[in-house]
Amino acid sequence: MVKRKYIYKADCKFFRGDVPCVPHKKFGVVCADCSYYIPQENIILIIKLGAIGDVIRTTPLLYRIMEEHPRSAIWWLTRTPEVVPSIVDNVLPFTLESILLLQETQFYKVINLDKDPYACALAKSLRAKEKYGFTLEDGKPAPSNERSLHKFLTGIFDPLNKENTKSYLREIFEIVGWEYNNEEYILEVDNSIRWNIPNDGKPIVGLNTGCGGRWVSRLWPEHNWVELIGLLRQNHYFPLLLGGEAEHEKNLKLAEQTGAYYLGHFPLQKFISLVNQCDLVVTSVTMALHIAIGLKKKVVLFNNIFNRHEFELFGRGIIIEPEKPCKCFFSPKCTNTEYFCMDYIFPSKVFEQIKNLLPYSPY
Repeated sequence: MVKRKYIYKADCKFFRGDVPCVPHKKFGVVCADCSYYIPQENIILIIKLGAIGDVIRTTPLLYRIMEEHPRSAIWWLTRTPEVVPSIVDNVLPFTLESILLLQETQFYKVINLDKDPYACALAKSLRAKEKYGFTLEDGKPAPSNERSLHKFLTGIFDPLNKENTKSYLREIFEIVGWEYNNEEYILEVDNSIRWNIPNDGKPIVGLNTGCGGRWVSRLWPEHNWVELIGLLRQNHYFPLLLGGEAEHEKNLKLAEQTGAYYLGHFPLQKFISLVNQCDLVVTSVTMALHIAIGLKKKVVLFNNIFNRHEFELFGRGIIIEPEKPCKCFFSPKCTNTEYFCMDYIFPSKVFEQIKNLLPYSPY
């Protein structure tokens, strides 16, 4: 017969069910007399699968969820669990095993912020008292309710998207029925990683030279990077080249040609740590942008194909757009046969904005 002291409390924040909980392993306590017991009343699920930057810029919702529902467990389904904050109780990869678990769980709220058909199908299939965001109707993504309609329509009609003056964060807060109050990103960094960057006290300016393989319409020409690096070095800034595997050859070439510092490309957590070494980051709309914002870095953002109102830089950055208008709104490849608009973001203007955001003189 099981002794009375071995009762269990399945509503505890730390209870797992498949293995011993952390307080039991660390301190030997059992549920009957555990001082670490934190009851949770229900579960709120966030579904945000998408790109790494999109996952990072969805994290401000966590502040309000914890404020409004302090006794709720928070679960998050994603393709990039590495960037989901540790305050989330259960981070699930988008796998069959996770889907089976979710379909057999009763939720208080399901917040699906992805219009991915698979995410919408899953959200529709789940049991929840309240659902927000996007669902599936007749095999196609659809808004779950009136609050989701604005975000849904701006994603399918370019004229509405161009007219939009709401940031992404304001939109997702409104989807859940909340007012956005400038809640910032939550991004954790591994402080155990050590770097030996020979900047000799000079401000480190991270130059993120790529924009992902798909969105080549956002690429700033290499000769402009060369000119900007020259201006930075002449004025005692320390240019640090950033990028992934797709930018490796380009960055090697730029480093050899200009003397800019380049350490290579790294796994995600190490890349986040490297960006954290920068005082300012120059980038187009990429994962690196959202990492820099999450790390509270100063940012010079190149934007051409997106609505500038979409972005929250929290007073630490500036958006620079081409002096000739972009004619291929939200297009991954440039369709303008007359000119390439990114040629009309000039290095001298970029450098002036860097100086404004990050004044420096060695004298």
